[in-house]
Amino acid sequence: MRPLLLGVLGCSLLLSVGAFYSASDDVVELTPSNFNKEVIQSDSLWLVEFYAPWCGHCQHLTPDWKKAATALKGIVKVGAVDSDQHKSLGGQYGVKGFPTIKVFGANKNKPEDYQGGRSSQAIVDAAMNTLRTLVKDRLSGKSGSSGSSGYNKQSGGGSKEDVVELTDDNFDKMVLGGDEVWLVEFFAPWCGHCKSLEPEWAAAASAVKEQTKGKVRLGAMDATVHQAVSGRYGVRGFPTIKIFRKGEEPEDYQGGRSRADIIERAVDLFSDHAAAPELLEILNKDILKKTCGDSQLCVIGFLPHILDTGAAGRNGYLEVMMQMAEKYKKKMWGWLWTEAGAQMELEASLGIGGFGYPAMAAINLRKMKFALLRGSFSETGIHEFLRELSVGRGSTATLGGGTMPKIQTVEPWDGKDGQLPVEEDYDLSDVDLDGDFDKDEL
Repeated sequence: MRPLLLGVLGCSLLLSVGAFYSASDDVVELTPSNFNKEVIQSDSLWLVEFYAPWCGHCQHLTPDWKKAATALKGIVKVGAVDSDQHKSLGGQYGVKGFPTIKVFGANKNKPEDYQGGRSSQAIVDAAMNTLRTLVKDRLSGKSGSSGSSGYNKQSGGGSKEDVVELTDDNFDKMVLGGDEVWLVEFFAPWCGHCKSLEPEWAAAASAVKEQTKGKVRLGAMDATVHQAVSGRYGVRGFPTIKIFRKGEEPEDYQGGRSRADIIERAVDLFSDHAAAPELLEILNKDILKKTCGDSQLCVIGFLPHILDTGAAGRNGYLEVMMQMAEKYKKKMWGWLWTEAGAQMELEASLGIGGFGYPAMAAINLRKMKFALLRGSFSETGIHEFLRELSVGRGSTATLGGGTMPKIQTVEPWDGKDGQLPVEEDYDLSDVDLDGDFDKDEL
């Protein structure tokens, strides 16, 4: 009886975490395959929750989200995306933490962050206020929609600048002669599938440009006009999408045709060919602010004093960190290091405090949260630490009471062994050492 009870409890726990919403709920389950049709192409106001099954705050929100969806049924659409299962969809809208709620209003391509309360009443109130504003804008003739599609104007979140118009004249120089990775669509103006792909391609181009910092580019070529390049690569049907990497033979794109699928493939291509992030020494507040402010997570190593390890020992620790930066480069985290005692206020805010070096902390500067490495400062220990954090299972605390500690400006390490301080030589010639040392004490 006991094993059966445990089995039932185990199944119940799995269900409570993995299945937040069902077909009987008024919350619409959204995926990359239905998101564009349900949300982007809809005239309705949408509230969309991006959640992760393991997230405690998401679990607490679920009953209120369901209740709000029922109250708003037929008035405002309420949806949910499992961002663990559909990472590309969350990445497309810059989702970093859970739960994240986005409001898709007049301009579906530029959703707004929901800033209200998390109770069902607060959600309903916020939705109705947004709906009133939307209706007033429509009455006054305002519209936030992006209008008709086309590569030469705003289209589904994309623009002429984001989708590069390729021709027989510029193809070799731009695509084959550049260092970027290219996804090129060969299309025909009369092709129905090409017209369906157009807004997805344009929206993906904008997102990919931002997420890869221009290292992966999306282009489009009218194959009926520019037949030299199309013929060179054996284009026979439309649309045909090919991937071009510098110095390599092109390959056929085999992924899905939604913007989320295209973005996911493009980001993978970027990560596969991107160099590992640079490991920087914290020399001043600007380095910390830029590195950690631009990243979802910032990994900082606190290394022993140079007199304790010498150059060889320090380089060994730095090599471990660089190997981990390479391993986790797809995360696009920031990587920093500092010498023990060089940034005392930072150490104090993290509870590291003057002993136990080397140490490591992972910081989310936007949320002012951090986690400490509890295992060994090794590839295995750090990998386990970062793996737990990446799936949301790490233990976190608030950084220094929620305020950024003062960062000292220091000189960079010169790459050499440390030098002990030079001691002063004392002249003992004038010191009387004869004294009364021969006398016996009583």
